[in-house]
Amino acid sequence: MKKSLFLVMALVALSQAAELKKVSFEEYLSKFDYKERSDMKIRTPDMLALVEEHKAILVDIRFPDEFEAWHIAGSINIPLNELPKRLGELPKDKLIITACPHNDRSNMARIYLTLNGYQAKYLNDGLLRVADFLRGENAKDYLDEFKANKEKK
Repeated sequence: MKKSLFLVMALVALSQAAELKKVSFEEYLSKFDYKERSDMKIRTPDMLALVEEHKAILVDIRFPDEFEAWHIAGSINIPLNELPKRLGELPKDKLIITACPHNDRSNMARIYLTLNGYQAKYLNDGLLRVADFLRGENAKDYLDEFKANKEKK
């Protein structure tokens, strides 16, 4: 029984690893289609829900000074220019959502992560939209849910 359970777990891990393999930019582009175009983006409400539930990691790829001035609770700061040397800090078993004020740098980070075997999306409406969304009760609700879900883990 233990051997068959181990075998099933190993096969699942291998299939997940196969799904998260590195691909070349040429291979990625040759397979790019409407589904990928849709799947590569995420909007503020969906991102907040996944981060609240700890199903995704929000990676703010702005420079440290920008992050220090203001950031979204629960996000981590890995500046775009540091991403290659800090890949090991990101789990491959969670969705990685990249974010910047608009979406230019976050889209570059998403492509890099995708090519390196991560499941990644970029925040389509940018951090400025998130800041606008998280006002008043929305901010309180987000923090309450984020903290409650963190305590459950």
